[in-house]
Amino acid sequence: MTTARVRGIYTTAITQLLGENGLEVVQASEPIRERFDNPFETVPANVRIETTRDRQGVEVSGVPKTVERIADDLESIAIDTFRWDGSIPRGAAFDAEVIDAGGGGGAVVDLGEGHRGYLNYDDVDGYVDEGNRYRVQVIEPTPPWSDDEPRVIPTLTVQGGLCTLSRDRTGVSAALRGERADELVGMTDLLSVDVPEGWGLRWQQAATDADLEAMGTAVEQAANRAQALEDALEDAPDEGGEPARLATPRATTWCWFGRESRFELDGKRREVATTMPGHHRTKAADRAASTAVDFAEAVCEPSDTDGDAFPFGAVSQQFGPTTGDRITIGHGKPDGRLISLGRGEVTDWDPEGKVTLERRMHGGGSYDALGVPKTDGDVAVTKLREGRWWYPTTYKDARGNAKGTYVNICTPVELFPDTARYVDLYVDVIRKPNGTVEIVDADELEAAVEDGHVSEPLAEKAMTVAEAVERALSK
Repeated sequence: MTTARVRGIYTTAITQLLGENGLEVVQASEPIRERFDNPFETVPANVRIETTRDRQGVEVSGVPKTVERIADDLESIAIDTFRWDGSIPRGAAFDAEVIDAGGGGGAVVDLGEGHRGYLNYDDVDGYVDEGNRYRVQVIEPTPPWSDDEPRVIPTLTVQGGLCTLSRDRTGVSAALRGERADELVGMTDLLSVDVPEGWGLRWQQAATDADLEAMGTAVEQAANRAQALEDALEDAPDEGGEPARLATPRATTWCWFGRESRFELDGKRREVATTMPGHHRTKAADRAASTAVDFAEAVCEPSDTDGDAFPFGAVSQQFGPTTGDRITIGHGKPDGRLISLGRGEVTDWDPEGKVTLERRMHGGGSYDALGVPKTDGDVAVTKLREGRWWYPTTYKDARGNAKGTYVNICTPVELFPDTARYVDLYVDVIRKPNGTVEIVDADELEAAVEDGHVSEPLAEKAMTVAEAVERALSK
């Protein structure tokens, strides 16, 4: 049986989805056990699924074949779900060199192949200086849309939900205190498998619900992984060498959920628990919103949360954005990158999900496709609407005269407290100052389909939207 450990704001929905598709969720939290009225086994997991820090999607890491299968299931949730294979997966080992040991709590290291990592000073014995070399391992990968570097540590570990083996530990310990910790340590002597030489064993919190058989299996699997890692590094130099990848024992895939995906996940969650419209959309907007959503669902009857009417006005008034706020246009790309198109002020707000954003422009160059020069004092007026597959930006000069309109075709817009978020679909519609309207960059969309960045159904949707916008602007 393929097993997965799930954590984060999408846990209930993903647990329901995986169960329907024949996968087994293990090491479930107490709320999940109660929600599904299922004890869920406490055994080792092939894959870990965790919500990203920005709550935009999930990390899927573990056995490559299982990661691939689960990523396929998640990608099929809705038309605006995207997936990308992680170039720096969890557990990968590298020889690294410090290239920036400036202020802050850590140093930037070169991992080779154009990749970088972040090494926390607290994880290193002694002073860290530029030019120092370490053998490191990735313990916290980062999604392609993040500017953060993956976190690395200067030792080797084998992480598991029940236990962790580490080369910088000795003996047996537990990541908890009290009698239960002593019991876990003591029970290790009863297992029929030994901790591999040179590695320290640390039991995790989840092990408190495991029986002896599951504990033994966890140590055995961890020991096998540790041996495989040592075998992969057998020909590597004893000390850290030139920056290079040494071993990639596990796979990591990232899934980003668009607005339609979040609402589909709401539907999955609603099959097993009271779920307000926009549950995942609201929780993804702001960490503080989770408590508010949980409270609302706790006091509501299931019938009170039927329907798809996302309460944008209430959510926006509580967490933003509203008039006077400043937000960024988060221009996602189908290859996983996230580009900021600048930050502007919300000059108009509507509880139905509309905001107007104004940005001051700097002179130099020209506006894409419009062929009109940028001038100091220009203003970009962008009108965004929650859930719409497009948004227009009109460029005006200092006197208020229009210099052209650029309509971006994208996945449904989400208006988060500090960012308007979507994924750009390449094709756009422009209206030039002389009134000429045309669709541009359709060839880029075609190329993205050929490269596997955009699915054919999504590309068809993008062209349908673009053609409808073109007709509207031509009237």
